Amino acid sequence: MRTVNVKLIVDAVAEMCKEANYFLGDDVIRAFEKGLAEEVSPVGKEVFKQLLENARIARDEKVPMCQDTGFAVLFVELGQDVHLTGGDFNEALNEGVRRGYTDGYLRKSIVKDPLERVNTKDNTPAVIHVEIVPGDKIKLTLAPKGGGSENMSAIRMLTPSQGTPGLVDFVVETVSQAGANPCPPVIVGVGFGGTFEKVAYLAKKALLRPLNQPNQDPFYAELEKEMLEKINKTGIGPQGYGGRFTALAVHVEVFPCHIASMPAAVNINCHASRHAERVI
Repeated sequence: MRTVNVKLIVDAVAEMCKEANYFLGDDVIRAFEKGLAEEVSPVGKEVFKQLLENARIARDEKVPMCQDTGFAVLFVELGQDVHLTGGDFNEALNEGVRRGYTDGYLRKSIVKDPLERVNTKDNTPAVIHVEIVPGDKIKLTLAPKGGGSENMSAIRMLTPSQGTPGLVDFVVETVSQAGANPCPPVIVGVGFGGTFEKVAYLAKKALLRPLNQPNQDPFYAELEKEMLEKINKTGIGPQGYGGRFTALAVHVEVFPCHIASMPAAVNINCHASRHAERVI
């Protein structure tokens, strides 16, 4: 059994909030560079130039790459041999978000009631997903999620008879209807299987995967490729100005489901695909 004081979690999350909003991952930068080299639309090429310059400025000057610094979504892999001391675990995660967004001058976007719309003024509470895993480590992944792309996401309870064509049509239709709203080129997270709530979680978790990493199952890797090609044939293009690059990647995560069900969800991420990780 390993003892971990929750203060370490507070400090880690606070730094991750700033890091995720300032520094775009190398996988996304490489995707921008590929888009700049291969996009046929002159306006689309200019968009990629600006995205690369925006990422450089954010990195060099340590400022947010987007004014929407997102809802703080935390994925936690908590080792079953960890004993937490020093306070409440969930409060430690929220305190980290509170400090990170305040000290980093990051926009506070969370309202404490969906109808009353009063801002909490510190970007809490976070959305927290915890998975108990073997070992004595804590892995934290922070994924700030902007409202514009989140609003374009969808869930659909498909029937088993709709099969693979039904899933592909749903994904392509969702991205096509979103148009320029989620600030393309987008990353498309697809959840498939499970239950109503599980499939939405799978779609969100799919966005954490590096852009150059296909599904480990060859069948779903090919399906990701097929969906990406069909999405890019819509011609929406970078920032909706037309072109070949509407999406940079499609990631599918799958879970077993009921014999009568075939749930599917699409969670769209804007081009600013932000993540930060720590292992404690």
